[in-house]
Amino acid sequence: MAIYVAIALGISFVVPFPFSFVAIIGAVLLLSLYVRKNQLGKMGLSRSSMFGGRGGYNKYYCANCGVQHNQIACPRCGSKVKKVGS
Repeated sequence: MAIYVAIALGISFVVPFPFSFVAIIGAVLLLSLYVRKNQLGKMGLSRSSMFGGRGGYNKYYCANCGVQHNQIACPRCGSKVKKVGS
């Protein structure tokens, strides 16, 4: 939090008002994205997961008959219960 305040004060003293407001918001957004990217990297998640993308590594199997599918209901038995495999 202190880093955000220090950046905001530094920008507000150097840049005049209308431009400093835009610059502070941009700096806060960029810093937030940077921190979030680092935290996701430490957890072992990909960058695409940061923006809601699918990892693409999960495979879904029917819990009843074991068929791999990505549909709501199993094409073979019609069950809606799935389990995730790798």
